[in-house]
Amino acid sequence: MGSIALNELLPDLGTAMVETGIMVGISLVLALLLGLPLGFLLFLTRRNMLLENRGLNFIGGLLINFVRSLPFVILLILVIPLSMLVTGRSTGPIAATVPLAIASIAFYARLVETSLCEVNTGVIEASRALGASYWLIIKEVLFPEALAGLIRGFTVTAISLIGYSAMAGVVGGGGIGFLAINYGYYRYETGVMIITVILLILLVQSIQTTGDAVSNHIDRKKR
Repeated sequence: MGSIALNELLPDLGTAMVETGIMVGISLVLALLLGLPLGFLLFLTRRNMLLENRGLNFIGGLLINFVRSLPFVILLILVIPLSMLVTGRSTGPIAATVPLAIASIAFYARLVETSLCEVNTGVIEASRALGASYWLIIKEVLFPEALAGLIRGFTVTAISLIGYSAMAGVVGGGGIGFLAINYGYYRYETGVMIITVILLILLVQSIQTTGDAVSNHIDRKKR
């Protein structure tokens, strides 16, 4: 495997996988905690929806579009001061979670809104006609009906974050991407690059398979 033996690489490889897990894990939790309600808010404030508010909907959509329009490498650089403020450092996996979280929240919020838009509006109108409260409609109608789509969106977000975390290695974010750049690119260790690519493919495939299985199970239960 080039000039580096596999047993020499294993400690760095283990560290890189842990760092990637930290970055992706924290960002996914924040995407779920903040992106999910933000997506619901965007949907509920749309025209003719339960909490119609065009101003709030426009501002929320504008902020999300702004974040999503930025290439992630540029976002990494832009939020370095914020990373310093929040984590006390500008490099490393913990610092990289700040731009990763911002990107994942915006990304997942838009996917949540899209999933909710696929819910039959007739079901919502029927619930309103029966006098159901807004919270009851959200809890008992919107969330169950959109759950499979929400899980698919979460799966897509997780996979995108793996790619983003690899890019974070370019600016010293750590993780598998940093290992690939540091060894595979700068030191011309092709074997290292191949191993990191295989690891990323296996990781993405496992997440996609799990997400598909869960969402398909929910779809079958609804029928």
